[in-house]
Amino acid sequence: MSAPDAAGGHAAGEDENGADYVDSYEDVSIFTLSEEREQRLLDAQTECTFMWTNSAGEPVGVIMNFVLREGRFWITCTRQRKRVPAVIARPRVALAVTSRGTDIGNSQTVTYKGTATVRDDATTKAWFYPALAARVRPGDDAAQAAFCAHLDTDGRVIIEIEPDLRIGFDSEQMFKNSPAGRTTSHVRG
Repeated sequence: MSAPDAAGGHAAGEDENGADYVDSYEDVSIFTLSEEREQRLLDAQTECTFMWTNSAGEPVGVIMNFVLREGRFWITCTRQRKRVPAVIARPRVALAVTSRGTDIGNSQTVTYKGTATVRDDATTKAWFYPALAARVRPGDDAAQAAFCAHLDTDGRVIIEIEPDLRIGFDSEQMFKNSPAGRTTSHVRG
């Protein structure tokens, strides 16, 4: 392992073919996810981890389907879920999306911090339900219609997340040319 250089980075190693690689993973912030790969991830993945804090200040998170529209994330649940009053009381939230389970490669991830707004208006529901149905039931109009009907209840709300901070990570950049090699683990069905 090399010591940090004068700029605070780490010296590069060289593999048997002479290709450079970073030989220390102390500072992974240099392995950011490019905008192009981030968009590919957001297009491919339908699930995120949505995180908030409870009244005791403890972090809580659940896996949820999402829609990305005009730079904002949109998720849904029923008003009876504890996350709804929590988000109303403490609207600072986080959301993480990973490539795990997609066909675009392993260990690409992006996390967003932002402010959430709970919505239950008919205008939002009118565009959101079909958009979510199209993401989770692609290519099947009948299944999409049934999914929309399932969602359309009096107690359902939509949570809008406006991100203001992004943290991306791409392990393919980290392990490029590294003797440690690429991640080869897979989700088993």
